Amino acid sequence: MTSDAQEPTLTVDELAARAGVTVRTVRFYSTRGLLPPPVIGPRRVGRYGPAHLSRLALIEELQHQGMTLAAIERYLERLPADLSAHDLAIHRAVVASWTPEATETVDRAELERRAGRPLDDGAVERLAAMDVVTREGEAFRLDTGLLPLGVRLLDVPLAEETVLAAREVLRDHSRAAARELTRLLWDAVSDREPQDVRSLTAQMQPLVVQALLTTFQRSLREELREWPRDGGTRPSPGTPESG
Repeated sequence: MTSDAQEPTLTVDELAARAGVTVRTVRFYSTRGLLPPPVIGPRRVGRYGPAHLSRLALIEELQHQGMTLAAIERYLERLPADLSAHDLAIHRAVVASWTPEATETVDRAELERRAGRPLDDGAVERLAAMDVVTREGEAFRLDTGLLPLGVRLLDVPLAEETVLAAREVLRDHSRAAARELTRLLWDAVSDREPQDVRSLTAQMQPLVVQALLTTFQRSLREELREWPRDGGTRPSPGTPESG
């Protein structure tokens, strides 16, 4: 968990516009405790930041999955209160991954609305390189689960080649993990009836994805604690974890 570098600067009207909801909806979610309170600035005006915007996007995704407001409240109550916008975007991507098909075809205006910001041609090309969007004439086929992370990566000061290489590392290792987990689950349920296997698979998918996310985040924090400082040596692949 990390704090957001950007200070809350959005008014409630600007937040609602960026999120594609009404001001009434924002205030309703706030009274239900789904949104943290704004930062009160000069003239007692509430200001909202990236974490509020990401939390609204997560609520929207949970609703898209068919969750009731009460279920969404229980889901959000289990999340740490100080999750950053980046962490919330990851949770939204995980939730979106529960849906087998998470692509939509949108025009440029809708793409920018979903992204919450204007996108020049260079930004669209970077999103396309990350497989977040695919051009289809004047329209775009959009991966709704990847969009929040793709948009945040636009502001990361890394070369596109590095971002794409990181994507390939994650893709290769996640595919290997998925293959091994599938084998383990198959060995455990292969003697059951097909309908039971389908039901168990549907129940296990979000649990396994959440477990992978949690495990990876912990491993990443451990690796970053060993990040080279003061001219230290570059970490080598396969270095055993230090105790």
